[in-house]
Amino acid sequence: MSRPENGQIAQRDGSRAPWIQCLGPMPPLSDPVAAEARLAEVAEALPAELRDGPARGLLLALAEHSPFLWSLAARDPDRLARLLRTPPEESDARILREQRIAGRGQDGAAPDLEAVSEILRRNRAEHALLVALADIGGAWPLERITAALSDFADASVTAAFDALLFQAAASGRFHPADRENPQAGSGLVVLGLGKLGGRELNYSSDIDLIVFFDPEIAPLKEGLEPTPFFTRLAQGAAKLLQERTRDGYVHRVDYRLRPDPGSTPTALSLASAYIYYETTGQNWERAAFIKARPIAGDIPAGERFLAELTPFVWRKYFDFAAIADVHAMKRQIHAVRGHEALAVAGHDIKLGRGGIREIEFFVQTQQLVFGGRRPILRGRSTVPMLARLHDDGWISQEARDELGAAYTFLRTIEHRLQMVRDEQTQRLPTDPAELDAFARFAGFPDRPAFEAALLGHARRVQAHYALLFEAAPDLSSEVGDLVFSGAADDPATLATLRSLGFREPETVAETVRGWHFGRRAAVRSPRAREVLTELVPALLKALSGTPDPDAALANLDRAFGRMPAAVELLTILREHERLRLLFADLLGSAPRLAGTVAFSPHVLDAVIDPDFGDPVIDPAGIAAHYRALLGRPDDHEIFLDRSRDAARQLRFVAGARLLSGILRPQGAGEAFSAIADAAIATALETVAAKFLAEHGAVPGGRIVVIGYGRLGSRQLTAESDLDLVVLYDFDPDDRTSAGPKPLDAAVAYNRLTQRLVAALTAPTRRGLLYEVDLRLRPGGGQGATATQFRSFKAYQSEEAELWEHMALTRARVIAGDAALAADAAAVIDEALRRPRDAHSVYRAVRDMRATVEREKGDHGPLDLKLTPGGLLDLDFLGQALVLAHAHDHPDLIGLDAPALFKRAAQAGLLEGGEAEVLGRAYRHLDDVHHWQRLMVEGDPTQASPVAMARLARAANLPDAKALAAQLEAERLEVRTIFDRRLGRPG
Repeated sequence: MSRPENGQIAQRDGSRAPWIQCLGPMPPLSDPVAAEARLAEVAEALPAELRDGPARGLLLALAEHSPFLWSLAARDPDRLARLLRTPPEESDARILREQRIAGRGQDGAAPDLEAVSEILRRNRAEHALLVALADIGGAWPLERITAALSDFADASVTAAFDALLFQAAASGRFHPADRENPQAGSGLVVLGLGKLGGRELNYSSDIDLIVFFDPEIAPLKEGLEPTPFFTRLAQGAAKLLQERTRDGYVHRVDYRLRPDPGSTPTALSLASAYIYYETTGQNWERAAFIKARPIAGDIPAGERFLAELTPFVWRKYFDFAAIADVHAMKRQIHAVRGHEALAVAGHDIKLGRGGIREIEFFVQTQQLVFGGRRPILRGRSTVPMLARLHDDGWISQEARDELGAAYTFLRTIEHRLQMVRDEQTQRLPTDPAELDAFARFAGFPDRPAFEAALLGHARRVQAHYALLFEAAPDLSSEVGDLVFSGAADDPATLATLRSLGFREPETVAETVRGWHFGRRAAVRSPRAREVLTELVPALLKALSGTPDPDAALANLDRAFGRMPAAVELLTILREHERLRLLFADLLGSAPRLAGTVAFSPHVLDAVIDPDFGDPVIDPAGIAAHYRALLGRPDDHEIFLDRSRDAARQLRFVAGARLLSGILRPQGAGEAFSAIADAAIATALETVAAKFLAEHGAVPGGRIVVIGYGRLGSRQLTAESDLDLVVLYDFDPDDRTSAGPKPLDAAVAYNRLTQRLVAALTAPTRRGLLYEVDLRLRPGGGQGATATQFRSFKAYQSEEAELWEHMALTRARVIAGDAALAADAAAVIDEALRRPRDAHSVYRAVRDMRATVEREKGDHGPLDLKLTPGGLLDLDFLGQALVLAHAHDHPDLIGLDAPALFKRAAQAGLLEGGEAEVLGRAYRHLDDVHHWQRLMVEGDPTQASPVAMARLARAANLPDAKALAAQLEAERLEVRTIFDRRLGRPG
């Protein structure tokens, strides 16, 4: 049988069978029973012919592998049945027609934007489900899938601008030449770039747009300024497309490919754009315009603009310098993202080695080099251009075939990744179970088969890419004129700084001149200034790649101000481009990590290590690494210094991995917690050994350290304090230590605890280790610092208040005697499993939350913990579920919050939809919380615009406004469920 054509399959007798009856092999299932159970929930609403046969296999695949697709399928069985019964080409054409006209009002009236928004999102949901069915079912090849996604995006953008232009016409601000088609002759030009321009859009992609306008022909109300009008138009279209509502979103919009996005309005005039590209356009912008395509607005005007831009994109001569420039961009991606090693778990199939970006760069670079003289090489799409490069004699048949096959494979994997949860991700799971399941979703019988296929394609891509770029020169010194001698500003230097993206070049020049003039002690030595003079061009170029180069430079200047000497750091940065780029990224995005580098430059050595790309979160492995860095110090002061250096290096690596995308925030929390575990364990061992030597052992003496809060739940952030409780036990009949200076057991263990706290908190010449809080012990801040185990047991059984048992839900033993650890864990378990009246627990937790809200309030929408619906609500709700129901459901104990909510739903304590909302919200809020603590200096609730923009990108959202909107929506959902389950305070 052949691939479906027009939604049907040719049979041997010449007849046509419905496409759904002739699907290809379905992705294997890991848990068929669970998938069957999900399907059973909607099976009765489906026609009989769709409950069995190939359709059943396709639906089971959705049910098991994709929460997003299954939610679309289960939410509207009639829609699902319609899509399965109708040839996909017909459904695609119907949805495109509906989307394209969605922005038009009835009878020429201005459309209702809320109604338009709802239609756009409803069509997007149906189209996303259709494309997934056709993709997973094998009905469409990759080029048909990406074309369908791109055409739908074109229709969405057209509808959005239609709606806004019709509104402008109704208000008299815009006088369309054609009242039925307001974009015709409007002077508006909307270009699609990137994968949208090449009609290669991926499943959950941003859409890269540039908005221009021609003020000479724009039919605006007399006296109306065109720049503000078209800027508001572009911003309104983005809001209409990307704002998340209860119906979801349509497309995330990215306008950052426009000229100088940091200092220009969202919409620019065609004349100013043309001048920009003619005078200052860069090679990366030439590469971007290879795929540029008018997708909305005045299409003929857009085509004329691109025709006029032809000399900028396509040089008349063979442009071999472009190879070096594009390769420099690729090196920067590798350096910033940390993709040196090629491994499957956690691999980024787009930006990683052997990934999609290398194939695209392979093609686009040769198009830039040869396309000026060879118009045949000016196509927008990747795979067809591989064929043309071969036909024109530039690449081998092997390169064409292997890169084409790899591109098809990697793009298909990319789509599967994004279909799971409708996320713009290209990174494979790091969790082995998740990776096993994804391998099956990708159509492989098991993970080894998937890994073999992926690594085979990646290595072949690497080989071809390396051949193209093997002789690429280093451009670090070719950034233009940079003269910082004398007292006056050099005009050419200011121009170069502007071209590098610095908004205030005069301030930059003055800062760098200050370094040369010795205004910072760290760079005052002759050797430091000698290295600095050589390094400055490359350093400024590296800083130019950050979101805000001026802020990054200011952070570097502050770091120099805190350092006693910088020659070691400068030498390292001079010798290693990758470290230079990473350090620049830290200065621009995570000043705290940059401060770590300034304090201890050799933490950068870990980034050079090939293991940097391995997302290690195993506590045993981290503990072993910590102990190796610690060594065997023979002096307590040396131990304190080394412990601070070891923790600093490992925390830096974890933070850099998080920043580079190697670790997810959840994994970073586990890594930070494992580092703290190792620091506590080694500190306890060291101070105990010294203490025993002075005072001797207490008969039957045992000690453990319990971690509470984020340490206990393995969620430490880059800046978390440690909540600890120390327990001890001894022989009550013989309570005096046997040593040179004997002590009573209680005195001994309290002094030992004080030494432990000092070892963890005392500032030394190597800085601080941790802040420690002991107030969660019985008695709080009053009385002894350590608690006798028998007292702890009695207290938890007889005296502890509910809030103290809530704290126990996140408690775990960190270090100390194994037998006492088991005893302490048993006491905690017994306290949590005590029978309680659920309503009483809920009422008490609700009142406790109201008290916190009344007494502490919150610090605004970026206070992710205390804001209503934030992490505290989620933690309190989870703790209430444990305390109220662990007696009957002990498997609620010890789970992280998302897993706890899921298990509670399985036990009937929450509805399934509630658990899904709570788990998703917790993961997102906690992820952003981790990013806050890593990237924001000072009060995280007062993040700068640069930090907010980076937070938004880290959360896969287009901008800070979208991030704030999503956080607000999630908190509203959480608070609604919180009130529903625990009740409102009286």
